[in-house]
Formats: sequence, structure tokens, C-alpha cells
Amino acid sequence: MKIDAINIREIQMQLVHPFETSFGRTTHRRILLVELRAEGLIGWGECTAGEHPYFSEESIDTAWTVLLNELAPALLAADYSHPGQCPHIFGKVRGNRMAKAALENATWDLQAQMEGISISHLLGGVRKTIPCGVSIGIQPSIAKLLDVVGGAVADGYQRIKIKCKAGWDVEPLEAIRHRFPEITLSIDANSAYRFRDADHLVTLDDFQLLMIEQPLWADDFYFHSLLQKRLETAICLDESIRNRRDALAAIEMESCRIINVKLGRVGGFSEAIAVHNVAHERGIPVWCGGMLESGIGRSHNIALSSLENFKLPGDVSASSRYWHEDIIEPEVTVSPKGVITVPQTPGRGFEVRTDLVEKLTTRKEEIRALQLV
Repeated sequence: MKIDAINIREIQMQLVHPFETSFGRTTHRRILLVELRAEGLIGWGECTAGEHPYFSEESIDTAWTVLLNELAPALLAADYSHPGQCPHIFGKVRGNRMAKAALENATWDLQAQMEGISISHLLGGVRKTIPCGVSIGIQPSIAKLLDVVGGAVADGYQRIKIKCKAGWDVEPLEAIRHRFPEITLSIDANSAYRFRDADHLVTLDDFQLLMIEQPLWADDFYFHSLLQKRLETAICLDESIRNRRDALAAIEMESCRIINVKLGRVGGFSEAIAVHNVAHERGIPVWCGGMLESGIGRSHNIALSSLENFKLPGDVSASSRYWHEDIIEPEVTVSPKGVITVPQTPGRGFEVRTDLVEKLTTRKEEIRALQLV
């Protein structure tokens, strides 16, 4: 396949509600989108890097530079036959996985359109619907938290996850379990604790949690392994898992019993499939995490979640939970039973509202194949 042109652009979108984690509070998103043009078709990708290098070393601005100067020219110069070759094409560039994922995922979209099949089918997906959970940020009060959780339960979400940190864990969990004793509940610390907090974390076993996500350092397997041996609750690793090798190491060290797969964090569909496969082979369930994506990134998460071992409800929630108006149509919706139907139409399965994208665009660059000759 030869790409004719690559557009990278930044759009800005306001969240319906502020989203707070142990990293801080987000009220709006700067989002980097990628368009690949070839044979009259357009493949879309989304970079999930944040405004600041807090979740990972990347930010939207570092991703912009790497895409513009390194990755896009490398892809335009390549003649490849399958999107799975992208990791090799980008191999000279170390790290920058979220930038790589944006471009690689767009190639999967383009390839699926060319073959007249869905991204899900191209990936080897088997699920026609996917179970959905929801991620709820740190709230200003317990009363507000209970209102938000109650709304998510009423909407049918199959798993409720709340963000936590020291000082915002026991009391919220006690309140939720008192009000909603039967729901599937988990917490996400985003590395907010240290191993010295192990005794405190053990007390959270009392709340019958599905998992405690990434309680310790983002680059750690050893201390997570020690902590998991003390906990009845399963640890789920997120930030620590960058690739298949990390997943294998974490499993072999018994650092976790569940793995969160995020497309941006692992560098795109190719590595996400590899992580899925190694976990599946060893009986470790996976689920798809969210990064406050627009509808483009959300559509890719849906396709990924159709793979066999995505057995737990992910964070692929409805568009309306985050955006007043999403940039795809139809918007992503969740059924009263808490599932999303996996599109079977060619490509991502959702049309991009290019008029709205243009309206929201704050900067844009085009790189054409002819420029590199």
C-alpha cells in the first residue's frame, strides 16, 4: 500500500463534566487526529497523549513533533502490504508509542475499508457486542459521587470504576457499597500509592472489588508482585504494560491477575493483539481502558474489545458521557443491558463529521508523498 498524504491536526473539545484523577483535573481536551489518504479513501487515527506528560512521557506536543518529523515521513516512504508491518517501519524511533498508535491505527482503518470489512474483522474479533463499564473521576463530595454512580448504574453499565488516591478510597468505597452492595466495583489509583501503603491497601479487600488498578509505580513489577501476594483482590496493571514482553514479565512474576490494554499505551493494534494473545495463552483476562478519547479513538477501542480474551467490561462508554457533541455519527451508545454493538461495516463503522472536525481544528499540517521525492 502506498499512502498519498498524511494530515495531522489538533482539535479542542470541552468535556461534559470535569474528570479528576490522582494526576489532576481535566475540563477540556486537546486531541491530535491523523488522516491517511490513499486510493480515494481516508483512514483515521487518534493520539491519546494528554496535554501534559503525566500518564506517560508523551504529550500532545511531543507526539505532534514526532509524527510530523519522523513517523509520517517513514510511513509515506514505505511500501507495505499489511498494517502489522508498522512497528517495523517505525522501529528506528524509540518509545513515542501513543504517536505511533495514532498512525498505525489509521492504517488498520484504511486497510479494512480497502478490503470492505470492519476493523474488528481485520483484527480477528469474535464478539458482536462488548460489555461496558464506566470510569468515574474523583468527585467533590461523597454525595456527588453517589449521584454519579447511581446514574451509571441506572444506565446499565456492567462495571463501575472509581478513581482513587490516598484520602479518597475507604470513605467513598464504604458509601458506594452501602448504597449499591451488589454492583461490580473496581478502583484505579494511577500509581497513587507506595509499597509502604501495603497495610492500608490490604484493608480494601473488605469491599469485594473486582480489581485494584495500578496501585504502585508506573514502571514496576517487583513491588506489585509483593503486594499481590498480600491481597485477595486482583491487581490490574495499566501503565506498567507497554508491550508483550512487559505483559509476559508481569504474568510470570505474578504481579497482577488482570491486564488493562490501551491502544496508545502499547503503540497500536499490532502490539495490543500481541498483549492480548500472551495473556490469553496464560489465562489472564484483559479489558480495554479509556483515555477520554473522541469518537475516533472510541471506535478503535470497540474494535479491539471484540477480541476473544476481552472478557471484562472495559471503559468504552457512551459518547454522551464525555462530549456534548462527538465528532462521529452515529455517536457511541450503550444499551440498557450495558453493551455496545460492534460495527460490521467497512472500516471503523462510524462516519467522521468532517465539518465539525474542521470547526474544532486549531492547527493542521499535511505531508505528501511527493514532498519526499
